[in-house]
Amino acid sequence: MAHSHPPRPARNVPTALAPRRIVLAVLALVILSTGVGLVLLWPSRDAVDDASLADQFAVEGMTYPTVRIDAINEGECEDQSAVSDDPAFSGQSVVQHCDIAEVTILDGARAGERTTVQLGGSLTASGLRPGDTLRLMSLSDSAADDQEGGLGSAVTENERSSDGVLGVVRNVPLAILAIVFIGVVIAVGMLRGFLALIALGFSAMMVIYFVLPALIAGGSGTAIALVGASAIMVVVLYLAHGVSMRTSAALLGTLIGIGLMAGIAQVAVSTTRLSGLGDETSNVLASMTSEIDFRGLLTCGIIIAGLGVLNDVTITQASSVWELRAAAPGLTRREISVRAMRIGRDHIASAIYTIVFAYAGAAMSVLILLYLYDQPMLNVLTQEDLSIEAVRTITSGIGLVLAVPVTTWIAAWLLPPAVSPTNEASGARPRLR
Repeated sequence: MAHSHPPRPARNVPTALAPRRIVLAVLALVILSTGVGLVLLWPSRDAVDDASLADQFAVEGMTYPTVRIDAINEGECEDQSAVSDDPAFSGQSVVQHCDIAEVTILDGARAGERTTVQLGGSLTASGLRPGDTLRLMSLSDSAADDQEGGLGSAVTENERSSDGVLGVVRNVPLAILAIVFIGVVIAVGMLRGFLALIALGFSAMMVIYFVLPALIAGGSGTAIALVGASAIMVVVLYLAHGVSMRTSAALLGTLIGIGLMAGIAQVAVSTTRLSGLGDETSNVLASMTSEIDFRGLLTCGIIIAGLGVLNDVTITQASSVWELRAAAPGLTRREISVRAMRIGRDHIASAIYTIVFAYAGAAMSVLILLYLYDQPMLNVLTQEDLSIEAVRTITSGIGLVLAVPVTTWIAAWLLPPAVSPTNEASGARPRLR
């Protein structure tokens, strides 16, 4: 009496010998090239320091004490009506609301001293209340005397303007959020979740210690992104998903996707004539360093921004192929590819929505401002800040869409030929097809 065999676990699905050797050889070459690239592109500390002009903007005698808010009172800005520099609102006055905060300095040479500081801009809308802590920029008396009018952002008893608010101290709530996030990931993901957090930490270190310094030192944004992204993906995929041919197939598909995004991003940035200086932060950065290639920085940002979604679609496609073969050993490679692509098309749709909504949400303030301009949409899209978001979205979208069939084909190619179910059930030597 014939009996059915349960499908083998996906992790135990065999792979064809020749394709496996080719994929592993290609990955070994890429990993070796990535290591060489890290050595060649890794910036020295001297190169980063030489490229930075930040010291020219440093003010002697500036300290950054922490203060506790004791009370907040309504106040008036030193200049309540300012004329907007924006051509769309030329000649219109901009009314600014300010509050006066009574604070106690908690550390530094002035610890225990009470003073008042002016809260303007985003600080008045951030929900500050007594007990919250702020970080100040404080000039010593002698340094304040050397500044023309001081910082103009504090109100003290003798009306000296030597203190300004640098920002809100958010260490505790951010730490709590991080702990909750880590706890949820480990509780639900268990070992895989823990390994994913380790991989995330490695990714952050790569960005902080390699990508950012290399860009500051004037390196090629495209080369830095390719090397950094490849190093991140190699570690992230194998660490989070385990060392297997399934992961190797996803990794190769991811690396091909990264290469496609890099090429498309370079062409897009060049043909749209983007400068990379699309916001206030970029312009401030341009004044602080002389070496950064901002068009290269934009290309690098496009590649790094697309890594998460790209990794998501490639590992899903590789897993789909493996699961299909485990559940149906009699399917041919072509049949598995077709079925996996049906899954991939659904995933492509959701991934595209993810990218578009993520960028739209991050740029909501810009979109509202452009909406208020009341200009034709095509004119709005030609503005550099919005064009950057459009190029980033489209480039990432093209890269991840192309990575789906590429990863599917690689994963299916790695599978051995299908096994005839009749021969497998009878115990005879399997007939491959």
